[in-house]
Amino acid sequence: MARPAPATPGQATEHPERIAGTVYGTMVVLAAIAVGTDERNAWRLAVLVASSALAIWLAHVYAHSLGESIEDGVQINRTRVSRIAHRELSIPLAAVVPCVLLVTGALGVLPESAAIWCALGAGILTLGVQGARYARIERVRGAPGLAVVLINVLLGLSIVGIKVFILLFH
Repeated sequence: MARPAPATPGQATEHPERIAGTVYGTMVVLAAIAVGTDERNAWRLAVLVASSALAIWLAHVYAHSLGESIEDGVQINRTRVSRIAHRELSIPLAAVVPCVLLVTGALGVLPESAAIWCALGAGILTLGVQGARYARIERVRGAPGLAVVLINVLLGLSIVGIKVFILLFH
C-alpha cells in the first residue's frame, strides 16, 4: 500500500524516521537514570546517562552497518557508516536535555533531587511529543492517536516506576 502524502508541506522535511531514534534514545536515558538512581551525585548520573546514550548509539550504528552490508551484499565502508550514524543521531541527542538538567543539579542551580526528577519529566514529555508526531505524520486521529501518545508515555512511566521501586526498596 502506498504511503499517503504528508498532511502539510513542513512534514516532508521533518525527518519522521528520527522519531524511532528519539524514542529509543529517550528510553535508554530513562533507564540509565532509573538504574543510576542510587547515585546521589548528579555529575556522575549525567556522565552515566551521556555515556549510555553514546554507547548504545555506537552499537546501533555498527549493528545496522553490518546488517545493511549483508542485506545489500556490499562491504561496510565509511560512507555507509557515516550515513547510518547521521540517520541515527537522534539516539544520543535524546540525552542532551536530561543531561543539561542533571548538570543544573550538579552545579547547584536546582537541588540534585529536583534535577533528577526534571530529567525524568523531560524524558516523559519527549516520549509524548514523539507519539504525537507519529500520530500526526501517520494521520492517526482521535482515540487511536491519543492511544499512541499514551503508549509512549506509559512505557516511559514504567521505567520511572523502576526508579521509584529502587528508591522504596533499596
